[in-house]
Amino acid sequence: MKNLALIASLLQATLTYSSTILVDNGGPWGDWGSTEKCPPGTMARGFSLLVEPPQGNGDDTALNGVKLYCARRSSRKLKATITSARGSWGTWTSVQWCPSGGLINFSLKVEAPIGDGDDTAANNIMFQCSDYTVLRGYGERWGTFGPWSDICHEGICGIRTKLEAPQGNGDDTALNDVRFLCCYN
Repeated sequence: MKNLALIASLLQATLTYSSTILVDNGGPWGDWGSTEKCPPGTMARGFSLLVEPPQGNGDDTALNGVKLYCARRSSRKLKATITSARGSWGTWTSVQWCPSGGLINFSLKVEAPIGDGDDTAANNIMFQCSDYTVLRGYGERWGTFGPWSDICHEGICGIRTKLEAPQGNGDDTALNDVRFLCCYN
């Protein structure tokens, strides 16, 4: 009986996340962090961003992280927060919640490589909720929003980010790209 329960649990964990959505305008630098997932039976209903404000004559990184707030589909009662790799600069913005339902797709604002200068890569993100509300993050001004990702019809349930490690005296960009897992349940 224990083995049957273990197998059922493993199958549920495997089947809960069915596909990945992504965009094609992410920054070129960095490595992919670990994939983090909402607990089974929950979905991302809100988000906040780790953002470094403009540094004047200093090195700008802009978007350093994305945090998802996982809750049951019909509740804002927080079950977990998840985030993948993130930079060390900036502060977390206030949480933005879907009025109902959860996050289903996204668009990433990215500054294209500028060559000899201060690159920032990812600067902001927008999500669409299942009730068609669009939530624009409190990120920075550089770059442009790219195309919208495919839709996670059952909602977003996981995150994986691409982050450039600190460059010492070089040009830091921090967060470059992000991918999300779609719910199955």
